[in-house]
Amino acid sequence: MKYLIIGLGNVGTEYEQTRHNIGFNLVDYMAQQSQVSFQSDKLAFKAEIKFKGRTLILLKPGTYMNLSGKAVNYWLQKEKVELSNMLIIVDDLALPFGTLRIKTKGNDGGHNGLANINQTIGNEYNRIRFGIGNEFSKGMQIDYVLGEWSEEEMKLLPERLEKMSEAVKSFVSIGIERTMNFFNGK
Repeated sequence: MKYLIIGLGNVGTEYEQTRHNIGFNLVDYMAQQSQVSFQSDKLAFKAEIKFKGRTLILLKPGTYMNLSGKAVNYWLQKEKVELSNMLIIVDDLALPFGTLRIKTKGNDGGHNGLANINQTIGNEYNRIRFGIGNEFSKGMQIDYVLGEWSEEEMKLLPERLEKMSEAVKSFVSIGIERTMNFFNGK
């Protein structure tokens, strides 16, 4: 069985350690754990790993956040993956740092990457929202989202990436419903 695990983020070294790139951070983490590397491919950077007899296609769209839907749609078609076997990893301002919220559908919550995906393929797809908190002054949302992790967040990030990786593995092995029950709010 094939699964698309798509981490949202922005391409470029200036974005690597930003809150908005948590999706890229997760798929990078999973690739490193399996000792594979990403290769540039059409509209994305791609790596494949195996887990319990399943193929996980890890993707980092190369289209920048605001055009993520183009890459998502292309790879769904190219790999002939069922929508139910796709999982999007994204940052969320509305959740405290490190909190996971797994959903099977929903609105974009003001997230431009999700808005573009919703516009391209609809809003009924699996996603993990990773809380980045909202510790910013009025009018500073963009600077916060595109800002780098704080020192304290950086210390906690490896454990949170491991927890999110466990959630992805749970999704591909026991399904979205049981994964939601086990990981939501944790």
